[in-house]
Amino acid sequence: MRQDKRDIPVRVDTPDAVARQQTGFGDASGYGELSGEYFTFAAETDITPLLAGLEDDHCQCPHWGYVVAGRLGVGYADGSSEETRAGELFYWPPGHTVRAHEDSEIVMFSPQEEHSAVIEHIRTKIAESAE
Repeated sequence: MRQDKRDIPVRVDTPDAVARQQTGFGDASGYGELSGEYFTFAAETDITPLLAGLEDDHCQCPHWGYVVAGRLGVGYADGSSEETRAGELFYWPPGHTVRAHEDSEIVMFSPQEEHSAVIEHIRTKIAESAE
């Protein structure tokens, strides 16, 4: 799920502040503490090989975030895909992989325990490929 910030409903509109809120933007029930994350990707970075060995060879952690810059392709375990671009909020449910089509920067929030395990898996894959 992705949504351009201009399409998020305005809830407060004053000369000093505008607040937009999209309700129903993914479900965090059953997850513990969240981590705030900032990622940068060089153009053509594809994390798919780094996810090999995880369930369905995809990231199984949900993420909520915002694309600061760039354009990312997100592929899902069911074979579907979508693009997420600068200026869009996103929700990536469990069962996804990511490829940067351009130099990209994202801010995201993820269940800390689940995503820390994915990051450690990726770190191990990077270390193995350097040997």
